[in-house]
This record gives sequence, structure tokens and C-alpha cells, in this order.
Amino acid sequence: MPAVPEELSARVPAERRGPGLGRDAVRLLVSRGTEVSHHRFGALPELLRAGDVLAVNTSVTLPAAVDARLDGAPVVVHFSTGGDDGRWAVELREPDGRGTTGPRPGGPAGAELLLPGGVRLVLTEPLVPGAERLWWARVSVPGVTGLLHRFGRPVRYRYTERDQPLAAYQTVFAVPSPDGAGSAEMPSAARPFTAELVAALVSRGVQFAPLTLHTGVSSPEAHEPPYPERFEVPEATARLVNAARAGGGRVLGVGTTAVRALESAAGPSGVVAAARGWTDLVVTPERGVRVVDGLLTGLHEPEASHLLMLEAVAGAEAVRRGYAEAVGHRYLWHEFGDAHLLLR
Repeated sequence: MPAVPEELSARVPAERRGPGLGRDAVRLLVSRGTEVSHHRFGALPELLRAGDVLAVNTSVTLPAAVDARLDGAPVVVHFSTGGDDGRWAVELREPDGRGTTGPRPGGPAGAELLLPGGVRLVLTEPLVPGAERLWWARVSVPGVTGLLHRFGRPVRYRYTERDQPLAAYQTVFAVPSPDGAGSAEMPSAARPFTAELVAALVSRGVQFAPLTLHTGVSSPEAHEPPYPERFEVPEATARLVNAARAGGGRVLGVGTTAVRALESAAGPSGVVAAARGWTDLVVTPERGVRVVDGLLTGLHEPEASHLLMLEAVAGAEAVRRGYAEAVGHRYLWHEFGDAHLLLR
């Protein structure tokens, strides 16, 4: 996999790169096996066909980064995932003086952090035994999402130029959950969609299948595999996907989160049933995919574990060729960057 030059990081959203631009002002790389073609994202309706189904993640993005102090020193807490017992999985990050953060080990157990408003957070145990990055924590007030909306901001990494409003991290498909749950990081594959583009796709006969997966904070430095996340595939979505497959239509996941949720709800034969709860599924080439015929996603770091899912969908050679083309044609990486459609 080719190295990605630092200058290919998308530092601001597409609509802020020039006057008159919209979210869909990004490029779209299309991989059909090892055959690659280059398009604008607005051409997506011409690349799909009637009967295709796009599985989309409706999770909202939370302002999951909160400033705190630990033993008097400043830290940033990334609130990752809310547990069933009221605890939250959190990541502690080191402020770098430029508005972003660097990695920092979590712990120790019993450590108490002071958050804004006099709120206290106590680390209890690692999310994964023996790991240091993510810890379960108890918060001294109920309603953590209310705390986030009062004091938090979107999670931001070093390659971005400046803070962006929370609205910049919501997709057109985002629907607030009744319990206030959401994602620590934006389901970014859907970001380039606009209402106008959705209407154009619908008029072409493309259907949308909503599902939810609340994604936690990623591991941009260590590129760890995904850990368990909460998801829901509704009955209506299961029926729509099964009908499309039975009728010869293609099922395409918009983002790795949508694929993880849909594949978690599929039986060995590929039939999807309504499902909800926690998924620890990691889609790899060895496991393969049972439901999806393609994946629309962003461009990931060469070391990212997400690439295993891309290889499961399209094959290792298709991914290698696509990424070589993306670097050669100066595509932009990360959540505000360009898009990649991989078809089996």
C-alpha cells in the first residue's frame, strides 16, 4: 500500500474550500475489481442502477471531546461509547497546544478527573483487559449526553486545520435517538450526500435502507481493530435488503459502520433479520461478506484495520490498485476528503 503524503489530508470540509461549493464537491474513485475510474461525487446516480439499495447509518455525531484536569494537568476526554450499566468507555488524550491532541495512556484505575461544571469522572477498568487506550469510567452526574452538549465539541485530529461546528459533522441521514445516543466520530462516508443528491438517487430507483451503529473513537495512531459497538437493523431494513437481493439488486454499504451493522444481522446464507444490541464483528477477507455487494467509503490510512473490510468486499488487489490511483491522482484523505466506491 503506498504511503499517503501529508499534504493529501483534507484539512477543512469541502464546502469551506471555496465559494459556491457544497458537501458533494469531492471526488469519487470507483473500483470495479482492478478497473479504476474517476468521477465527481455528484455523478453517483449515473453509476448506480434501479433496484440498488444503499444501507445508511442514521447515527448522529456527538460533541464527544471535553476538556478536563487530572492531578491538576490538562487532558482531553473523548467519550466513546455508553455502556448498559451507565458507565462510559473513554479515551484520555494529551492537548498539544494547537487545538488538537496526541495519544496518552489511560488509567490508572481509580484516577479521578475534574470536568467542567464540577463534574467528576472516575476510571474503573480497561475496556479490553491489558489494553491502555480505552477505559470504562463512571461520571458523577446522570445524562452524560447532556453534559457533552453543554461542554463538549467534536473530536478533532491533527490533520484538520481548525475546529468546525458540530453541524459540519452531521450527515444528511442523521436522526437523533430517543435516548440521546450517538457516535463519537462522524459516520463520514455519508458526509458528501446532500438532499438534492438523495432526491436524484431516489428518482433513479435507488432505495435507502436505514440502520444505526454508534461508532466509538478510532485509534488514529495505533490503528487498532474496532471494538464492540451498539447497533440496530430495523425490520423494515431487513425486509428491503432481502427483497433487493432476491430480485437481483445490489446492496451497497455507505461506510464501514453500515457494513458492520448489516453483516452483524445476517445469517450464514446472507438473509438479514432485524437485530439490535452490541456487535463485536470484525469483517476480514477470511470471514468475507454475506450481504453487501459493494462499499462506499472514504480513504483510510495504509495501516488502518478498516482496509481488511475493503479487501473482504473487493479483494486485496482491487484495494491496492485503487489506493495507488488515489495517491497518484491526489485524492484527499480522512473525514472531509474524497470518496471511494468499491464494487464486487
